[in-house]
Amino acid sequence: MRRLKAGMITVALAGAAFTAYVSNAGVRDWVAGVTGTTKPKAKAKSIPPAPVRTAAVSRQDVPIILEGVGNVQARSTIAIKARIDGQLMEAAVAEGQPIAKGDLLFKLDARPYEAQLRQAEANVARDKANLEKAIADAARAESLSQKGISPKTRLEEAETSVSALRAAVRASEATVEIARLNLEYATIRAPIKGRVGAILIAPGNMVKANDTQPILMLTEISPINVSFALPEQHVGELRSRLASKDPLVVEATVQGDDGTTEKGELFFINNAIDMSTGTIQVMARFANVQERLIPGQFVRARVRMTTLPNAVVAPSKAIQINQRGHYAWIVKPDNAAELRQVTIGPEVSGMTVVSRGLEDGERVVTDGQLRLFPGSKVNVIDDARIGAKAKEPS
Repeated sequence: MRRLKAGMITVALAGAAFTAYVSNAGVRDWVAGVTGTTKPKAKAKSIPPAPVRTAAVSRQDVPIILEGVGNVQARSTIAIKARIDGQLMEAAVAEGQPIAKGDLLFKLDARPYEAQLRQAEANVARDKANLEKAIADAARAESLSQKGISPKTRLEEAETSVSALRAAVRASEATVEIARLNLEYATIRAPIKGRVGAILIAPGNMVKANDTQPILMLTEISPINVSFALPEQHVGELRSRLASKDPLVVEATVQGDDGTTEKGELFFINNAIDMSTGTIQVMARFANVQERLIPGQFVRARVRMTTLPNAVVAPSKAIQINQRGHYAWIVKPDNAAELRQVTIGPEVSGMTVVSRGLEDGERVVTDGQLRLFPGSKVNVIDDARIGAKAKEPS
């Protein structure tokens, strides 16, 4: 029995010792020290500085500019149609030709209308001759009636004839005016200044008055309008500026051609906001003297609203965003990185206004932010030095 108890106690002590060795790092270190199996600790690896590019925060006057994408609209588009029936004899313009108001466009066969005018003028002459005879007859009837030779009814009949012939003369003169207008309509002139489109009916064809098919489309492109949308939160300021004497200047840039920029003035603000986009439609007018803007063309429009004086600005590439909002990485004098939450304003030409979080003269990281963490060291890369190094012969 004594031997059994001694064996059980030995097993229990060995189990307790093994448990202490596994669970207690101090015991393991003591055992390793006693047995001489202590391993040297590995040296911690140092993290090299992260290469970054930086830019300085500065103060400057920042113009507030609203931008929107819109399309060019012709101020007026007119379908040229004939106002009389006839044969189209001559086209005096070519397709795509610029024209002035009053320029000759087409000629119709005027011979039938010249004959109608002559006939109407002859009818006027006839009716006037009959009127003169009726007036003379009425005068004689009145003289005879006063002497008692002719009955009074004869005088009344003569006066009625004079009134009827005077009405006939007026009707004939109206017919002459209609015939003269029809003769003028045989010559079609441009009602506006613009540019000729495609000629849809060739000379030699018959045309009808106010037919559904126009002869050509005439478009006014100088001046021209641009319609675009702006955010609804600026409606009040837009209306105030539009009501004042200070014009709202609009710059239009053709997409794909940044060198083509036209300047105009805002003249119209719509009376309803588009609820699906939160924008309001506005329109600007451009002189378009060189006809760079073409109806139907998509353009980017910019409206200069006001200017923020002495605002703190930083490159837009330095501004990042996370769940807490916008932030930027700051490089401190000891080349350590610091994450700074910022409050931003409008963005203009690659620069963002920072209303809170940055100070003038601080340096912000513009490239290499993914390698940074608070307190990490950075290696500021000099772009000019990199360019010079790249030019060195290999």
